[in-house]
Amino acid sequence: MTSGLIGMGEFVRWRARHLGVVQHLASRITAYDRPVYFQDTMIEGAFRSMQHDHYFRALSAGRTEMKDRFVFAAPVPVLGLLAEKLVLRRYMTNLLAQRNAILKQVAESDRWRTLLPGGQ
Repeated sequence: MTSGLIGMGEFVRWRARHLGVVQHLASRITAYDRPVYFQDTMIEGAFRSMQHDHYFRALSAGRTEMKDRFVFAAPVPVLGLLAEKLVLRRYMTNLLAQRNAILKQVAESDRWRTLLPGGQ
């Protein structure tokens, strides 16, 4: 198992259960401008395509705003478009909101230190 920070060109693989189905996914960091931006792009997974942009902006001392841009396409063009409109957009929006709430909680505590090399 690898932990710590990830940079340009590196990739991460993971397994997740979405809508009752176990998925095996992999994303590569395809753009990186620390500390203000990075992009991850799906290289393996259930979607036809998926790209996730993360933007960070300092608001004041100790306060940072993070914005996401998440673009995806379901694997089957016609039925996939219907699935996107009926289920996937809402599901993915809620998933990102939940994930971001957890990231915020970790970032605002001292737990983030344990994620860095050496636990610093």
